[in-house]
Amino acid sequence: MTYCVAMRLDAGLVFLSDSRTNAGVDAISTARKMTVFEEPGDRVMVLMTAGNLAISQSIRQILMESRDSKRSLWTARDMFEAASIVGDAVRQVHRRDADALRDAGIEFNVSLIFGGQIGRERVRLFNVYAAGNFVEATPENCYFQIGEAKYGKPIIDRVVHPSLPLAEGAKCALISMDSTLKSNISVGLPLDLLVYEADSLHVTRFATIDDRNPYFCMIRETWGQRLRQVFGEIDNPEWDAAAPAQHPLTRQGEGDRWGQPVRARRERPREPQ
Repeated sequence: MTYCVAMRLDAGLVFLSDSRTNAGVDAISTARKMTVFEEPGDRVMVLMTAGNLAISQSIRQILMESRDSKRSLWTARDMFEAASIVGDAVRQVHRRDADALRDAGIEFNVSLIFGGQIGRERVRLFNVYAAGNFVEATPENCYFQIGEAKYGKPIIDRVVHPSLPLAEGAKCALISMDSTLKSNISVGLPLDLLVYEADSLHVTRFATIDDRNPYFCMIRETWGQRLRQVFGEIDNPEWDAAAPAQHPLTRQGEGDRWGQPVRARRERPREPQ
């Protein structure tokens, strides 16, 4: 019941989350999925959550209340340690609630994206699982999605690479979100968009986006129009062209054992002898 996406680019980080938590026939609820932990000049960390809202809110509260403890997001020496602290919070909630949830027939379902920068260490991005373990974004796979990821994935796979500028990363994330909103009612406005410029050590740009946001309205209209335009410009398949087709649908003069469909034929009943 959500969609979140984050990108680790050479220039910094892009985070985008929706806010829908329930989409019943007569009950649509919203709650923010993004939390920022910031100490300007020292560290910026962003947490986004998907899954069971009660679980994710408990994890976030543990992380926020541990500010004065010896081991917390505010004392972590680097982002790996900070990600480990997030994983520990997931395990703490699991120890407390998992059995009771299981007795009620509810799965312990939560996933998180966590990223940021501490001191002069490079920006880092992690995907934290329900077991508290995590993986880190790499140059070969520089983005993570959680929640309803499948609708917005194709545009990211075709566009995003580490050297992409932050502004283009934000644009791609918004197009990915628009594709998801178009196809899935369980994802909804408003959105939280955060762009962090590497080595700035403070939140660089943040926007809350609703259905009246001029830029997002332009994205929705323009992307749909351009998709239809490109679709219309692609040649239709030609089965029996009078002249040789530029991009033939079938290969001529080549044996192909898959060239014909499997046919099931209805046998006529035999006449009595």
